Amino acid sequence: MTATRSTRQRDVIARVMDDAEGPLAVGDVLARAQSDLPGLGVATVYRTLKLLTEQGRIHPVTLDGETRYERAGRGHHHHFSCTRCGRVFTLHTCPVALPSGTVYPGGFIVEAHEVTLYGQCPACAQAG
Repeated sequence: MTATRSTRQRDVIARVMDDAEGPLAVGDVLARAQSDLPGLGVATVYRTLKLLTEQGRIHPVTLDGETRYERAGRGHHHHFSCTRCGRVFTLHTCPVALPSGTVYPGGFIVEAHEVTLYGQCPACAQAG
């Protein structure tokens, strides 16, 4: 594998991903990174997300048809999508007891599962 040089843009975007509380859309990554790098462009964000994905540091998550990105290595987890503010959070507990190998009627064998819960995040619920 060819070594990839570190740049300030890549470092800032990687930090944004490391600090995220849940999966981020490209626009979210851009907005957060622009607080440190006001001139950062969306093309650089796309290139860096592609690179970080190829390196295995992040992975894409599709929620409601939109691709978001989150840090890799978080283990089994699910997501909570706030219907009010649009933020997506990582849930560290599994709300479904569905082990791999479970056989459903009709012969469906479960290999994995993904769950997204929808509602209001604590901040939106408190705001009323």
